[in-house]
Amino acid sequence: MLVALALLSSMLFVVDQRQFGVVYALGQIKEVILEPGLNFKLPPPFQNVSYIDRRLLTLDSTDAEPMLTAEKQRVVIDWYVKWRITQPSEYIRNVGLDERAGANQLNRVVRNAFQEAINKRTVKDLLSLKREALMADVKTEVLEVVRGAKPWGIDVIDVRITRVDYVEAITESVYRRMEAERKRVANELRSTGAAEGEKIRADADRQREVTVANAYREAQKIKGEGDAQAAAAYSDAFGRDPQFAQFYRSLDAYKASFDKKGDVMVIDPSSDFFKAMRSSGSGTAPAGKK
Repeated sequence: MLVALALLSSMLFVVDQRQFGVVYALGQIKEVILEPGLNFKLPPPFQNVSYIDRRLLTLDSTDAEPMLTAEKQRVVIDWYVKWRITQPSEYIRNVGLDERAGANQLNRVVRNAFQEAINKRTVKDLLSLKREALMADVKTEVLEVVRGAKPWGIDVIDVRITRVDYVEAITESVYRRMEAERKRVANELRSTGAAEGEKIRADADRQREVTVANAYREAQKIKGEGDAQAAAAYSDAFGRDPQFAQFYRSLDAYKASFDKKGDVMVIDPSSDFFKAMRSSGSGTAPAGKK
């Protein structure tokens, strides 16, 4: 039984919605699972499965080597690339088995594209609105490489420069100013988010109060209508037989008075309180004690 369960578990695998599932048979790609869910395969070593991330990935620059501009100025740039794997089969055949292989090759292609683009531009161009054109040119060149004769099976979504600086100007004070600016933006976003959150909570509380008030009003209205109908029914019934009405009210009074075993009442037996319990032929009633 245990062997059968182990064999069955080795034949089942789940593909997460954030992944592609790739089934291998003797080292060759047998099937690529594009949709999430439970799937079946042959037990190892006949078939194995690996997973490739299908989410949007970020590649940050790690090389701080300077680049030369058109006027032979040495600058250092920081950049990042947003990319994702779209064709797992092509990616595995032409790039590698995991995301790291694609990131390593993409890093080399992007750096070469930036080097070529920066060699044609001045520092002023890098610091002005022309930077957008530079990033667009780099993205176009990178896409030409990854979609070439041997497609990588990836898509490059965006290419961005985050910092341009002279090599001699990279000082601690510059980093402190950048850090302070980023903290300011983060605090501003947090403040805006907190204000929006308070606004949403206040609106939700107001709607809750209105809903509760409307429900209470409707409940009281229905209760009032029910009480009115009940009173009308009682009045009609008691009007037909006054003696029965008096007897019924006396029973309610007895029930309310004799509520607990420890209650003690001292009442004149000849009082009207025991009138309903007094027989027609007797002149007195027993003392009221329960």
